[in-house]
Amino acid sequence: MRLPQWAGALAVKAALFITVMCCALAAMLGALVHVSVTHQTVGEARDLALSRLADATEAYEAGDPLLPGAGLDPEELPGPLRDLALSGRRGTMVADHRGRPTMWAAGPADGGRALAVAVDYSQQARTIDGLDRAIVWSSALAIGGTLLVGAFAVTRVTRRLHATARVARRISAGDLDARVHDRRAGDPGRPQDEVGAVAAALDSMAGSLQGKLLAEQRFTADVAHELRTPLTGLHAAAELLPPGRPTELVRDRVAALRTLTEDLLEISRLDTGRERLELDSEELGALARRVVRASGTDTEVRVVRDARVETDRRRLERVLGNLVANGHRHGRAPVVLTVDGPVVTVRDHGDGYPGYLVAHGPQRFRTEGGARGHGLGLTIALGQAEVLGARLDFGNAPDGGALATLTLPRTAPPRTAPPRGAHPDHG
Repeated sequence: MRLPQWAGALAVKAALFITVMCCALAAMLGALVHVSVTHQTVGEARDLALSRLADATEAYEAGDPLLPGAGLDPEELPGPLRDLALSGRRGTMVADHRGRPTMWAAGPADGGRALAVAVDYSQQARTIDGLDRAIVWSSALAIGGTLLVGAFAVTRVTRRLHATARVARRISAGDLDARVHDRRAGDPGRPQDEVGAVAAALDSMAGSLQGKLLAEQRFTADVAHELRTPLTGLHAAAELLPPGRPTELVRDRVAALRTLTEDLLEISRLDTGRERLELDSEELGALARRVVRASGTDTEVRVVRDARVETDRRRLERVLGNLVANGHRHGRAPVVLTVDGPVVTVRDHGDGYPGYLVAHGPQRFRTEGGARGHGLGLTIALGQAEVLGARLDFGNAPDGGALATLTLPRTAPPRTAPPRGAHPDHG
């Protein structure tokens, strides 16, 4: 049996705990008061009944008329008490007599008869009933008041916990400027509690993480910028070399370095989260064909259902171009690009994406199985998709092959892209 989702909330658990403890305490105190008062009331009524029975016994033995309420073998005398009197002992018992609670006292008399006295017990019964009602009402009021006070106190704690959780989720989504700023944790003159300690630790962690990421981004951008100038000169020098195999190798490596440098610059720009979109209306089918022609690859384009979207053409071409290039470089033919409304998929028929990529997304400078490349193509594709407001998912087809699915937004994204979900390993 599974409990509902709300049953796991701290406030619900605290309310249940407070309610159970209050009910248990109220029941225990109510039982103690009830037993004590009942014992005292019944004892006083019993003493009065036995005293009148003693007076009636003296009057009976002296031959005097019996007092009012006393009699020999009255019909209303309870059976158990009659049997006790006939056995030669005296006793008392509460029973209804003429519709009213009565305290009976009975003892033995001459001739195997029972002498009994009836004392009105109505006032004592009403006192005990009133006490029980007072106990129930006071317990209910006490439980309600305790619940209100407890709910207020617990809600204050849970609100702070929820605020801390919201900030943690914002940080996880890439908003490294998010902070809890818990007032209790920020006031050294106030006593600190565990929630404040958690909030302060989260703020400290976010500040440290932000500093390290900014330092990494600055380092990446600085390295790429510094490499640009010497690589430009190296490229010009390579063009002056005489034809031959060594020259081809040098030019190929220089081109690879220039591509890597441009990729690093693009990633550093994406990391800043300040990219601006140039929106225009585009037919996805025609755009997909242009991307395939520009790639120079033998990629099949299937248009199941064409769609017109408001997007940044250059960035979308960059995403699809990187996905197509990755399919040919790391997968096997045929590579198929499919347009189905606002959803575009790129699939190859190779070994599929590695497990880490499907689970955590592309990671910079990580490739497996001796694959060529720097692991930046899919990272850039994911970053540009986030700028477009689209969702890019990586998976493997059931019958084999890597499958990348790009889902474009139904409405045009804002022209200024939101901050990206920066992560030290992810794009």
